[in-house]
Amino acid sequence: MEFITENERIVCKEGGAMVGEVTFPETEKGVFDINHTFVDKSMQGKGIAAELVSRAIEEIRRRGGEVRASCSYAQRYIEKNGL
Repeated sequence: MEFITENERIVCKEGGAMVGEVTFPETEKGVFDINHTFVDKSMQGKGIAAELVSRAIEEIRRRGGEVRASCSYAQRYIEKNGL
């Protein structure tokens, strides 16, 4: 699996095909909202969503930004991991 960080999203590719993504637009200056997490049904249950959200949080913090989450999966991930 390959994870590719683009401007405000991270995609996961397997064999060249996109199998997951997380998006985190900057909704106000320095504030990034993790608003969407997707994993293809064929790849669910393999920890890809958790890896995508973890990488998004890491990227937002690397940019010096504040993390917010309107995506229900990301909200649960953050709560579960005490972030």
